[in-house]
Amino acid sequence: MAEARYYATGKRKTAVARAWLTPGNGEITVNGKSFDEYFDVETARIVAEQPFVLTGTLGKFNVQATLKGGGKNAQSEALRHAVARALLAVNDDYRGTLKKAGLLTRDARVKERKKYGLAGARKRYQYSKR
Repeated sequence: MAEARYYATGKRKTAVARAWLTPGNGEITVNGKSFDEYFDVETARIVAEQPFVLTGTLGKFNVQATLKGGGKNAQSEALRHAVARALLAVNDDYRGTLKKAGLLTRDARVKERKKYGLAGARKRYQYSKR
């Protein structure tokens, strides 16, 4: 029998993460690179591993992920979202823990578009009385 593979998609801003979980020793591969090589900032690694820490499954699953769009911070949060959703496919008992931590909610905040007649989304040009 083929070993179990669990898939989920996570999103944050314009970053999209696709994650596949397989039972293993905790190896994480992102876009063909090792986890530490891809996320060179410690906080990004901590954010991405958060679902495993909360559910007590750190080191029990190998993760293979592909990330597109956004910056490193948004990508790590998108990966966190994908991993949390994939863990639900593994065991639905994790739902309460992950939901309480807010990891199952898609953070829908995105950059607001620039409006015509304005300097930015809401910033106006300087008013001149004379």
